[in-house]
Amino acid sequence: TGRTDLVSPEDTVELTHAQYHSVRRLVAELPAAAAVYPTHGFGSFCASTPASGADGSTVGQEATTNPALTQDEQDYVDALIAGLGAFPTYYARMGPANTAGPAPVDLSAPEPVDPAELRRRLEAGQWVIDLRERTAFAAGHLPGSLGYELSTPFVTYFGWTFDFDAELTLIGDDPQQVADAQRELVRIGIDRFAGAATGPIESLDAGQGLRSYPVSDFAALAAARAQHGRSGLFIVDARRDEERAAGGVQGSVHIPLHELAARRDEVPDTQVWVYCGSGYRASIAASMLDRPGRDLVLINDDWPRAAEAGLPITDQSATTGS
Repeated sequence: TGRTDLVSPEDTVELTHAQYHSVRRLVAELPAAAAVYPTHGFGSFCASTPASGADGSTVGQEATTNPALTQDEQDYVDALIAGLGAFPTYYARMGPANTAGPAPVDLSAPEPVDPAELRRRLEAGQWVIDLRERTAFAAGHLPGSLGYELSTPFVTYFGWTFDFDAELTLIGDDPQQVADAQRELVRIGIDRFAGAATGPIESLDAGQGLRSYPVSDFAALAAARAQHGRSGLFIVDARRDEERAAGGVQGSVHIPLHELAARRDEVPDTQVWVYCGSGYRASIAASMLDRPGRDLVLINDDWPRAAEAGLPITDQSATTGS
């Protein structure tokens, strides 16, 4: 079933009860063989519980597995509300935007920005995002830029962390990459761009020099812990609360990506390793944390490999900071 907290917190309980009755009404009216298809893709934030990933089901199958059909009403309501995690902040903008209807969309290329102007914007603290692949960003990027690899999760996590009132400048490998990002961003209401710069990252350097940090994996983290001990490393877990509750690297500090901008001061200038579930969110977090004096390492690895590497895993989030 779907999330019931996206309209407003005040309506959540009422909508959860309504959803329970709606599902049961449909099952009563439809034959058991009627096909049921997902309305959202696997991993969508619009689902109230993790989706199975199946392409379809039937009313009869749902009757034996769906919580709205196997639990009593209050148990269903309590369990659904208790399990609701954080969702992207830009969702709050989507309701009014959908009600107002679509405005004309301008997908013309942003004004080109030369290296000197790019440097000025970065030094002024403006939003300058680099769309290149995350390991390319780690290997060399302009100081102050943020790495948001243009891939499937891009729009979700950019929309979740971006200040919608800020000016936005894009950096891409080429004009097509910038155009692809524009098309994705316009779908969540980001349609004003202060400019774009494309080409090899070295060609965009106006004398400030490039920054870089190493890309590693959980096996290397395990080796570093064995060498330096827990006290010698600061490990950031950038995953969401529900992921952390199922287990995290022992001694790591849990700072979900969407909270990191407000909590950067909690991260010391020491050797910092950053991980998430796949490396994507960790790469954004690493770009946010990158600064002179900080020894930063991006863990570009899948979460199940942490245990395989011999890292101690705990489901007790004692060191969370949240």
